[in-house]
Amino acid sequence: QPLRVLLQLDALPSCIFWGPPGTGKTTVAKLLAQATKARFVELSAVTAGVSDLRLVMEEARRRQDHYQERTILFVDEIHRFSKSQQDVLLPAIEMGVIILIGTTTENPSFELNNALLSRCKVFIFEKLPTLAMEEIVERALKAESKRVDRVIQLESEAQGALLRVADGDARMALNLLEVAIQYLLPSSKAKELTIPLEGLQSVLQRTSFLYDKNGEAHYNIISALHKSVRGSDIDAALYWLARMLEAGEDPLYVARRLVRMAVEDIGLADPQAIVQANAAATACQLLGMPECNLHLAQATIYLARAPKSR
Repeated sequence: QPLRVLLQLDALPSCIFWGPPGTGKTTVAKLLAQATKARFVELSAVTAGVSDLRLVMEEARRRQDHYQERTILFVDEIHRFSKSQQDVLLPAIEMGVIILIGTTTENPSFELNNALLSRCKVFIFEKLPTLAMEEIVERALKAESKRVDRVIQLESEAQGALLRVADGDARMALNLLEVAIQYLLPSSKAKELTIPLEGLQSVLQRTSFLYDKNGEAHYNIISALHKSVRGSDIDAALYWLARMLEAGEDPLYVARRLVRMAVEDIGLADPQAIVQANAAATACQLLGMPECNLHLAQATIYLARAPKSR
C-alpha cells in the first residue's frame, strides 16, 4: 500500500525489494517504471561493474539536465555488488540523478552498506499465498491451452502437489508446470489434457526446499527448530529438523545446536537431556548422513518432550 500511494503522488523513492525468489520483485519494478513514465535502465549485479554504473549515471545526469527526464536504475541481485560498487551509487541517489530499485533475496542489513540502506526504503516481499498461486497457475493453463489449441488442466491432487512444492514461488510453479506439459502433451492426442498426480510426480522427482547454508533461510530455520523444542512441539521440531537435513545441512551443525538447547532450555530440569544430545553428536561423527538422521530425530524428540527450565 505505501508503494502505491507514493506512486500516485509521483514521489517514488529509491527502494530495495527484499524477499524470496519468485515473489514478484522484478515484475513490480518493471510495472513501476511503466507507471512513472521514467526512463528504465536494467542491470544485473552479477555481470555489471563500476564502469557500467558510471555510464548509466552520466547519461541519467545528461537527460535530467537537458530533458528533465528521470531515470530508474533497476539492479537485480543487488547484494552481489561489492561494497565499493554500492558506494558508487551513493552520490547519484543523494542528488536525485537516479531512482534506484534493487532486488535481493538476502537480508539487506547483512549484505548492503548502511549508507546505501539509509537512502533507500526497504519493501519486504512475502511468499505468495495459496490463492494467489492458484490464480497464477490457472492463468498459465488458460494461456497454454490457447497457444496449443487444446484444453489443459490439472487434477486437484496434482495442483495441490505443485503448490506445496513451489511453496509460494511463482517462478518455480510455472517452470514445473511448463516441463510437465512439454513432457505429457506429445503422449496424448486428445483434445483435452488433464495432468494427473502421477504425471506431475514424474517431473518433480523430489522436493526442492528454500534453504541457504549461509543465508537468511539457514538462520530462520534453525531458529524455528530451537523455538519448537523450547515450546515442546514435537511435530514442529521434527519438521524443521527434517527440512534442514533434506536440504543438505551439516548434521554436526544441527547436533551442536541440540547440545546447546539441552542446557539452555532444559538444564537441570532433566540432566539426561545433555547426555542424549551428546550421544547424538557422537553418532553424527561416527556415522554421518543419512544414518545419523535417526539419532538426531531421537535427540530432538527427547528435548522437545523434556521439562523446560526457564
